[in-house]
Amino acid sequence: MDLSLLIGQAVVNGLVVGLLYLLMAVGFTLVFGVMRIVNFAHAEFYMLGAFVTFICVTRFELPFLPSVALTLVIAVLVGWVIEWAVLKPFRHDELNGMIATIGLAMILQNGALMLFGPDPQSMPSVATGVLRLGDLLVPNSRVYVVLCSAAVLLAMWLFLRYSRTGRALRAVVQDIEIAQIQGIKARLIYPLGFGLGVGLAAVAGGLMAPLFSVSPFIGAGPMLKAFIVVILGGLGSIPGAALASLLLGITESVAGTFLSTSTADILIFALVIGMLVVRPSGLLGRPE
Repeated sequence: MDLSLLIGQAVVNGLVVGLLYLLMAVGFTLVFGVMRIVNFAHAEFYMLGAFVTFICVTRFELPFLPSVALTLVIAVLVGWVIEWAVLKPFRHDELNGMIATIGLAMILQNGALMLFGPDPQSMPSVATGVLRLGDLLVPNSRVYVVLCSAAVLLAMWLFLRYSRTGRALRAVVQDIEIAQIQGIKARLIYPLGFGLGVGLAAVAGGLMAPLFSVSPFIGAGPMLKAFIVVILGGLGSIPGAALASLLLGITESVAGTFLSTSTADILIFALVIGMLVVRPSGLLGRPE
C-alpha cells in the first residue's frame, strides 16, 4: 500500500478512536466538575453500555441506532439513581466519594462477570460496505461511529450552551457557591451531572461494541486514555479534551500502524509528560 495512503488510513482510524475517547473524557470531566470526585467506576459504565447495546442488538434484535439511544436513556437513569442512592452522602466529602466509586466499580465488574462470564463476545457488524474518500476506504461501521459520536457530542454541547438546565450545570461546574447564591439548586444538579457523565461513557461503550469484542474487562484501556485526554487537554476544559482526544487517537493509530502498540503507548505517555513540563495546565486549561 502507498505510504501516504497508509498514513491517511491510520489518521482516519485515529479520528474514530479519538471520538470515542472524547465521549469518555467529556463524561469524566462532567462528573469531576460537578461533584469534585474522580469517578473510578467510569470504565465500568463504559463496559455496561457495551453490554446493554450488545444485548439489545443480539437478544432483542433491535436496530443498532435505537439500541444506542436506549443505552443512553438507561445509563442516564441508572447514573441518576446511583448518585441519589450511593453518592449523595458524600457530596461534600471528595475522598470518601472517590472510595465509594472504587467500591462501585468492583461491584459492577464482578456483577458483569457473574452475569456474562469472562470470555469476550462479538457483535455482528452494524453496516456493510465501505465509504470511499478518494483513495481511502472507510468501513461504513466506522462511519456510523463517527456520525453517532458527533451527534451525541453536538447534542450535549447545545444542551450545555443553550438550555436553562445546561447553563445551571455549567454554573455549578465553574463555582458552586456562586451558583447557589444565584438560586441554582445544586441538589438537583448533582444527580443530573452524574447521570449525563454515566450516559456518555455508556454511549461510548455501545458505539464501540460492533468494532471490538465485549467483556467485563474492556473499560480499563479506554478509561486510561480518557484520563490522559482530560490531563492533556486541561482539567475541566471540554474544548481542550476535544483537541487532546483527536491528537491522542491519531498518535496512537499512526504509531501503532508503523511501529507497535507498546511503542504507541510509550509515545503517548512521553507526549503527556512533555506537555505537563511545558504547560502544566494542559493544552487549553486555565492556570490555577
